Parts: sequence; structure tokens; C-alpha cells
Amino acid sequence: MPVSIDDHDPDVDLRPGTTKSDIVAFLYRHDEYGYSPQDLRNELDIPHGTAKVTLKRLYDSGYIDKTPDGYYHARRDREDLYRYTAALDGLDRMFATHEEPDSTAELEDNDADAESATLTDDDIDEAVDLLDDADGDNP
Repeated sequence: MPVSIDDHDPDVDLRPGTTKSDIVAFLYRHDEYGYSPQDLRNELDIPHGTAKVTLKRLYDSGYIDKTPDGYYHARRDREDLYRYTAALDGLDRMFATHEEPDSTAELEDNDADAESATLTDDDIDEAVDLLDDADGDNP
């Protein structure tokens, strides 16, 4: 399958929705912090063994870096991974759904608000008259 030369990142071998992708995206969204494996397990709700193995693979592959005391973090030199994360965020925004009201009470409240905001013909005529009067004062 052909790829766009402008957008193609041959060094980024990640599939959205995988644990690898989730960890990379999280670290690059929060690049000012380092996270322990336990922090990442808790943040991303991934199993203990999966987190450790995946972090090691990502580190060995050069996707992420690690402090001497074991905190994983984004690599500042990986602009391609910042672009990858930005693309994921864009897709999330594009396909985000609008929240539905939780109950019929919220729907009724919204309907009541809409009814109280409805203008009558008299309201409209009064507003037009005010505008006409204002225009008459300014030749």
C-alpha cells in the first residue's frame, strides 16, 4: 500500500489501541514527568507483567528513555513520536461523541429552558420598533 512521503515515519512501528501505543502516547502527552512501571500500570490499567515487558521493549527500541533510578519518560529527540501522539489526539477529537443527557429530567429541563427562551411575535415587533426608532434619530 502506498504511503505519503510527507507523513511517513518508518521508525514508528505502533498500532493505535495496543499497550505499546498507549504507553508511548501517555508518556509523550506528559513529557515533563518520569513514571515508574507501577505508576504506568495504575494510570493505564494494564497488568503488571505486561507493563514491565512492554516498557523494556519500548526502551530497548528507543521509543522511550529511563532515568538511572527506573523512571520511564518521553525522549525529547523523538519528534516523530510527538507527531504520532498528536495524530492520535486529533483522531480522538474527530471521533468523539457528544454526551447524551443522563435522564429524562435533564431533557425536560432543557425543553423548559428552550420554551422560556422562545420569542413571541409581540417581542419581535417591539424589537423592530425600537430599531426603527433608533434609525429615525440618526439620518
